Amino acid sequence: MSHSTEDIKARVDDLFPGIRKDLEDLVRIESVSADPERLSEVEKSAEKTRDLFAAEGFDVEIVRAFDGAPPAIVGEKKGPEGAPTVLLYAHHDVQPENDHADWDTPPFEPTEVGDRLYGRGAADDKAGIAAHIGAVRALASLDENGELPVTVRLFIEGEEEVASATLPELLGKYQDKLRADVIVIADSGNWDIGVPALTTSLRGLIRVDVELRTLGHAVHSGMWGGLAPDAIMALVRLLNSLWDEDGAPAVEGLVSGPAADVDYPEERLRAESGAIAGLQ
Repeated sequence: MSHSTEDIKARVDDLFPGIRKDLEDLVRIESVSADPERLSEVEKSAEKTRDLFAAEGFDVEIVRAFDGAPPAIVGEKKGPEGAPTVLLYAHHDVQPENDHADWDTPPFEPTEVGDRLYGRGAADDKAGIAAHIGAVRALASLDENGELPVTVRLFIEGEEEVASATLPELLGKYQDKLRADVIVIADSGNWDIGVPALTTSLRGLIRVDVELRTLGHAVHSGMWGGLAPDAIMALVRLLNSLWDEDGAPAVEGLVSGPAADVDYPEERLRAESGAIAGLQ
């Protein structure tokens, strides 16, 4: 049976206090994956995330690429026979909070200020877990048997904030449990406050280690400066060749496409990016 958007919105409103409580419980767990002394907290957040989905009827487990690797959560709740499969992605680890004195509120005690909830991970990305839980609960609550209209699979990562070093091995190991017709990634932002959005692409990055040599040994700048080729200058020119005059990447093979048709004035871009005055 299909339900209107208004039905779903009303059910989300009803469920929201419980969803928020689960988010707050997650935020209180100091799952800083970059801190070796808090690896037990990362394990705790994995267990909490597993239990949240298990309570919604998911067959769910904590998995690793190998013994000692960061914990991820993989799970499934089957939908009707022949229904599509949707994979939900988020991550339960968080960035270091650094000096607590720089915070206006305690970093691991979720605190409401105005219309927002503050705390490390309250957005990135335990809010992603809460969003998935909320969607699952809302849809299941609309069915008299608590069933979902599609098969839902989970992949909640535990190392996103430390570059996902074991992710390739983990994906290879559990690929059969992660196959899906569509992936929903809850680790980005809405276009604007109160305006739902679907993010269809992000700007990526790649790390490359480049070693550039111009001389066989060090020489004295007073004798050779300006005469012998300088490695730093050559490297700067090399890096400068990676983009055009307008700032577009000049790397052969990159695919580009049209940007979303949204009203994003330069003043807002400068404010949100923190561009310094006078930057052209």
